[in-house]
Amino acid sequence: MDYTTTQGGFRQQPNMRLRNSSVDGPDGSQLFEDTSGSKPQAVYGNEQTAPPAAGFPGQSILSDPMSNLAMAYGSSLASHGKEMVDKNLDRFIPISKLKYYFAVDTMYVGRKLGLLIFPYMHENWEVSYQQDTPVAPRYDVNAPDLYIPSMGFITYVLVAGLALGTQNRFSPELLGVQASSALVWLVMEVLAVLLSLYLVTVNTDLTTIDLLAFSGYKYVGMIVGVVAGLLFGRPAYYLALLWCCAAIFVFMIRTLRLKLLSEAAAEGRLVRGARNQLRMYLTMSIAAAQPIFMYWLTYHLIR
Repeated sequence: MDYTTTQGGFRQQPNMRLRNSSVDGPDGSQLFEDTSGSKPQAVYGNEQTAPPAAGFPGQSILSDPMSNLAMAYGSSLASHGKEMVDKNLDRFIPISKLKYYFAVDTMYVGRKLGLLIFPYMHENWEVSYQQDTPVAPRYDVNAPDLYIPSMGFITYVLVAGLALGTQNRFSPELLGVQASSALVWLVMEVLAVLLSLYLVTVNTDLTTIDLLAFSGYKYVGMIVGVVAGLLFGRPAYYLALLWCCAAIFVFMIRTLRLKLLSEAAAEGRLVRGARNQLRMYLTMSIAAAQPIFMYWLTYHLIR
């Protein structure tokens, strides 16, 4: 080794080794072969170079043109299926018509509730039309809607649960019976009216949804009666229910007479005849049935 003399003694000269240099043995022979810079050797014998890996079978399908075509075809199938579902669903559940009955706003709801509680001062009961199409309920307080009946039904079930709870009679089963019985009576009422209209052969523009809306307005008076009974006792229940029964009777008479007695309303006079008398009796029967149902579904909630 080489040593360099320094002021403090000797310092060993580092033995630097180049990257490509090889390590020599004691006799000068090369111990290891340096292959870092050499080219790979050819493969001898029976070994052969492997062929390039072939692509998987779906690679061509997932190429850009084919994938775009598949996506376009799939979207067209989805849109076509949606159209068929909407068309078949509209045959049984008129979704487009239901949107009309829920086109309400806060002002309409307030005015309609006031009309149901106090209908005596209201004069114009005709439904407004625009190009042979009735206007939306939010523009006409006389138009039937399903928002108030549906919310009234839900509120009635909640108030019934509250009344049962104050009497220590609440149970989920009893509340379910209360809700199901109210719904069954409503359906039976609408079916009975439809059967009566068919037997009397009344030509009217009343639809099943209209009858469902008119029959559902009685829940407003039922809620008022039950709440009055819970707050002030049984006498207040009877007074409030009596007022609401009279109000719903007047409301149904003045509303349905324009629908069922269309000929007489159009001519501005009372048309005599057996058929017209049947229509009058039918109108009176529908209106008189509302107080009966209101009492039947609420009397057991107040004790």
